[in-house]
Amino acid sequence: MKKVLFILLALFLLVGCGEEKPKEEVFHVGVLQLVQHEALDNATKGFKDALVDKLGDKVVFDDQNAAGEPANCATIANQFVAEDVDLIFANATPALQACVNATADIPIVATSVTAFKVALDIDNWTGTTGINVTGTSDLAPLDQQAAQVLELVPDAKKVSIFFCSAEANSVFQADEIEKHLAALGLETKRFSFADSNDIAQVALNASEWGDVIYVPTDNTAASYASADQFSKPGIAGEAGICKKVGVATISITYYDIGYRAGEMAYEILVNGADPATMKCEEVTNTTKMFNPELCERYNIEVPADYVAID
Repeated sequence: MKKVLFILLALFLLVGCGEEKPKEEVFHVGVLQLVQHEALDNATKGFKDALVDKLGDKVVFDDQNAAGEPANCATIANQFVAEDVDLIFANATPALQACVNATADIPIVATSVTAFKVALDIDNWTGTTGINVTGTSDLAPLDQQAAQVLELVPDAKKVSIFFCSAEANSVFQADEIEKHLAALGLETKRFSFADSNDIAQVALNASEWGDVIYVPTDNTAASYASADQFSKPGIAGEAGICKKVGVATISITYYDIGYRAGEMAYEILVNGADPATMKCEEVTNTTKMFNPELCERYNIEVPADYVAID
């Protein structure tokens, strides 16, 4: 009997030693940011902070920046697919479009996308994409930004709309802001540029025609436009652009939309949420902001409910 017990104990110990302790899962997340500038940088930081807050060291990031080139976006997206990452974070519309073209299987969470229905060419938009994509929008309250023109420059009659024609999100904003400005009795004219090489000349033309210049949330403008290129006050789509070329904006917070995108990514990675049925979310919290230096340059009197941009 003792011999039998000894054999059973030996077998138990042998089996126990042979079992491997299950490894804790580490998620591999590809981060594709279109270009480096303040708004997108803040969105990426928010996204990564959210996942680290929830997962600690159980998440690793492969950070890639496309330097503003759509071709680079495609290369990076395909690289993530080849690496079989667990999830892709696409920061800005061209980054999202490249990722969608690269994979229909890997979950994609995007941010800094003005309109998902435009970026993904979706008809009958219901708030969800129906594919492996969800995320957060950076669409600003365009009607309120249009009203800022007359609030800050009450004698304005003509507004130049300055945007990159190669960015679908910028074209969408140009279309929408025109409607709001027209409803206020303001004349508008579009001044578009194809890439950074055209910005200086187009800015000059826009300044010569308009009393005010409207600059939407545009990645090319955010990266390459400067106040010295303009001779008229500008209303900007967000705080980062306003800091460079605008007198005022009503801005979202890019860190916040990035953080929310990170929370959505967690739900997908850990709880099995389906991005196809997750609502693409829009910003609700905005802040009236002004650029003290440019307001002084153009003698703009700023109402008390505006916050100065650092």
